[in-house]
Amino acid sequence: MLSYCTNVHPAQDLDGIVAQLDTYAAPVRERLGVDLLGVGLWLAADVASALAEDAGARARLAGELKARGLGVQTLNAFPYGGFHDTVVKHAVYVPQWTDPRRLRYTRDCLTVLADLLHDDADYGSISTLPLAWREPWSGADDDRAVAAFEEATAHARTLSGRLGRPLRLAVEPEPGCVLDTVADAVSWLAGRVDPEYVGVCLDTCHLAVSFADPAEEVRRIHAAGLDVVKVQASAALHVEHPSDADARTALAEFCEPRYLHQVRELSPTGEVLSADDLDEALTQLPGEGPWRVHFHVPLHARPRSPLTSTTDVLTDAVAALAASGRPLPHVEVETYTWTVLPDADRIDLAAGIADELRWARTEVAA
Repeated sequence: MLSYCTNVHPAQDLDGIVAQLDTYAAPVRERLGVDLLGVGLWLAADVASALAEDAGARARLAGELKARGLGVQTLNAFPYGGFHDTVVKHAVYVPQWTDPRRLRYTRDCLTVLADLLHDDADYGSISTLPLAWREPWSGADDDRAVAAFEEATAHARTLSGRLGRPLRLAVEPEPGCVLDTVADAVSWLAGRVDPEYVGVCLDTCHLAVSFADPAEEVRRIHAAGLDVVKVQASAALHVEHPSDADARTALAEFCEPRYLHQVRELSPTGEVLSADDLDEALTQLPGEGPWRVHFHVPLHARPRSPLTSTTDVLTDAVAALAASGRPLPHVEVETYTWTVLPDADRIDLAAGIADELRWARTEVAA
């Protein structure tokens, strides 16, 4: 079941979630002409807590989803709250995995998912923060994070036993974080977590920004005894010649204040250079090699030349997973940046999401 992530929509309570289902998810399903549409729910911490404490509210949400032909197999528990504030930037990485609030939020999401999980889902998945932003982080922080994952895993194990299907956490490496790359995530997770309940979320925008080889990274994950629990189907901006005037003009249109847009440059010597945001990159990186920009662009819509997108990284990653002989993970289309695109004021969001999912059904799900 291909899903789309609802973190593109703001909602801070149950009524708000139901309203977004009516405004966007149900019309998207109708546009696609399918009986069932997967939705990867994002629940802000307050609403996740309220649902976790109220079995009746969970039953109501499950009924609202079923009535609209919507199915849940995955949640996005990376943003804790305030994801649609005017300026999010580094706040999206708070609270980190050393903070009791992160554990509580993750436990709440597990409790909610256990009651929402669609009958057709073999397991449930929850994508989560790659520990924290990269600094400050210490060996003591490692120990606290491991303890928190052990508690979350115990809760997942208990719920899975009752449900008869596993609920699994998917740690999502992201440029600039403690677990910056897939290699970082594998190195940290292997031997520290129970792989039956904790694995990797492969965000293919993040993977592209790191200039990693998708097939090699899939092999790395599996060789460490871990699974790709979830794929966030996403694409980054790519610019082959970032020092060109036309390229810099086009890139400047994607500088916006709400989200962090990390940039990596592949230098002529093969070194990967970094900047923590696009405006910084435009003034600090040499521009002697291609850039990848952490800006989730719609999968079906090519950016204005000379920019391109990294959908090839997405399709190569899914091909590698299909060739591995293991069951395919959950696939969730995650483009949360629709409202900050350069032409956002001209976009019909439901139509755009439907077009993107239509592309994904052909190019990815097949």
